[in-house]
Amino acid sequence: MTSLVRNGGIAASIILIILGVGAMVAGVAGREKVQNDLAREQIVGTPDSTIPGQKVDTGGEAKAFAAVMRKHTLEATGGQTYAQMGRFLDESGKPTSDEAAAAKDPKSGQPVENPARNIWISSTAFQTALNTAYFAESVATFVIAMGGALLLAGIGFLILTLRLLKPEPATARAVRTGATAVAAS
Repeated sequence: MTSLVRNGGIAASIILIILGVGAMVAGVAGREKVQNDLAREQIVGTPDSTIPGQKVDTGGEAKAFAAVMRKHTLEATGGQTYAQMGRFLDESGKPTSDEAAAAKDPKSGQPVENPARNIWISSTAFQTALNTAYFAESVATFVIAMGGALLLAGIGFLILTLRLLKPEPATARAVRTGATAVAAS
């Protein structure tokens, strides 16, 4: 029975070590992918951001740039979010949600849409992508940490298994089972 338990402990330890190394490799690859994808977009922090003139190529920088984009979008829309703006523009160019009060496009005859709402749509899409990059990099970092924990647990479990579940010498086994040890001649 001891041999089975010992071999099971060794196998479990090896599995934990392999999973730990695999998780760490996957986490590092995930971080590199996020950072390379961000760098490829060649985004540079604006002068009023927390990263002025700096290339956005990490999740933290992406989050910072998303925050300044929101600030700029609020400035462009008079402090209103998408849901707060009127859907259309009336004859005087003021926002309205009443389709009947909206100015009509002379070519199509359709109500004139509020262009400030399109700013929000574009900005929100970009902010979401940047915040997703931040989240993805954070998850990859967590995977690296968990991989390290699995690796250390596997190593610790292996050490315990090898130290505490040593194979019994033949004489100790014979005494325990009541058998007589036979010396080799």
